[in-house]
This record gives sequence, structure tokens and C-alpha cells, in this order.
Amino acid sequence: MIWQWIGLAAFSLTLLPIGLTMAAGRVPARLRARLAPVRVHGWAVLAVYAVAPLNAIPRLTGASPELSLALTAAAGIVAVAGCLMLGLARLATAENGAP
Repeated sequence: MIWQWIGLAAFSLTLLPIGLTMAAGRVPARLRARLAPVRVHGWAVLAVYAVAPLNAIPRLTGASPELSLALTAAAGIVAVAGCLMLGLARLATAENGAP
């Protein structure tokens, strides 16, 4: 159970602030060219971050195994959606001629 606390804390301290900042459209100027659709990248990072609380919180609260399994499956779906969102944004950017 300690590993779930560690993972939740690590993801909350790293991915959450980065995702929120990018979703708000704020990124350093030197990275703006590489992260062309900044807001889309931010939402994709937040979708990947959502895996941590959806997986850890039910287990830490002692929820039933069925609920934990259902939320873990939902977390997987959200993560795949975030990865697809990022891939489609990169594909659209590449088609428009941006690096």
C-alpha cells in the first residue's frame, strides 16, 4: 500500500502541475515550437495523470475488488484516450507543415 501512496504523490507533484499549466496555454517560449498545440498536450498529460488517482484511491480506501477493477479499467480507457488525443494532435500538426 505504501507504493500506491508514493506513486500518487509522485504523479501529483509532477504530472498534475505540468498538465494544468499546459492546459491553460502557458509554456516556456523555447518549448512552444515543439509543443505546437499546447492546450491539447496539456489535456493529454492530464488524461495520463488521471490513471494514478483512478487506480490508487479506491485501493487506498479499501473499496471492493469489483469497484477497484472497474476504476482501473476506466483509468486505462482514459489513458488510451489521452495518448490518442496527443497522437492525433501531432499528426494534424505534421500535416500542416510544422515540425
